Amino acid sequence: MISAIVLAAGTSKRMGEPKMLMPWGKSTVLQTVISTLQASSVNDIIVVTGGARQQVETLIGKTVQTIFNAEYEKSEMLSSIQLGLSVKMHEASAALICLGDQPQIKERTVRSVCEAFLKNKAQIVVPSYEMQRGHPWLVARPLWDELLEMKPPHTPREFLKKHARKIQYVIVDTPSIIEDIDTPEDYLKHKP
Repeated sequence: MISAIVLAAGTSKRMGEPKMLMPWGKSTVLQTVISTLQASSVNDIIVVTGGARQQVETLIGKTVQTIFNAEYEKSEMLSSIQLGLSVKMHEASAALICLGDQPQIKERTVRSVCEAFLKNKAQIVVPSYEMQRGHPWLVARPLWDELLEMKPPHTPREFLKKHARKIQYVIVDTPSIIEDIDTPEDYLKHKP
């Protein structure tokens, strides 16, 4: 089974308001990410919350599991990944690392990453657009302990660099894997 960890713990400082809650089509930014994962047959989803925790948890209700990253204000993405992995330890064979502020991600991209893992059992699967790595990326269970043991200032990027030879790249035809919503300008540029 592939589980998804949706990173939604940020403080949205550059946006000026909780970006996970912002409208996106007929939904919100975060709900769109969750819907895309579910449409891609990834149904075991955990959302790591932080900033705007109560609003985010109210928004998504009981549709998916949530876990609160108490270190969200002083930590980076690594602590949220570690928290998600610690919850999924006994259930999944791989974890799909997703950004909660990437509502434009395509269902076909999620499916391609998951299928590459299921077909080839690669330890890491990363989507690539014009030679740039993006999200969501997948890490197989045998590498989870290493991620769990990492300490700041080390980052997930360093983890991927260290394991560059283990990565299977999935070439995609959309820049959505490298685009997230950090600023009002990003939001207006990508909003449907």
